[in-house]
Amino acid sequence: MEEILYGIEIHKSDGKYLGKLFSDADGVKEFRNDHLDQLLRDITIDIQLALEEFSNRSNEFIESHGV
Repeated sequence: MEEILYGIEIHKSDGKYLGKLFSDADGVKEFRNDHLDQLLRDITIDIQLALEEFSNRSNEFIESHGV
């Protein structure tokens, strides 16, 4: 089964970049930067942090419920 975890939109206007990150867990987050590579870095770091947090919560749940 395939599940979409994130949707990403990137727009450029007047030389500035706007990134939108869509997820069921966090809703919509916006990132702005003058440089595309830095915008992508910010989005990537946010996704990594969210997935680490989810993984930690899952492990805590398993440990506390003896699964």
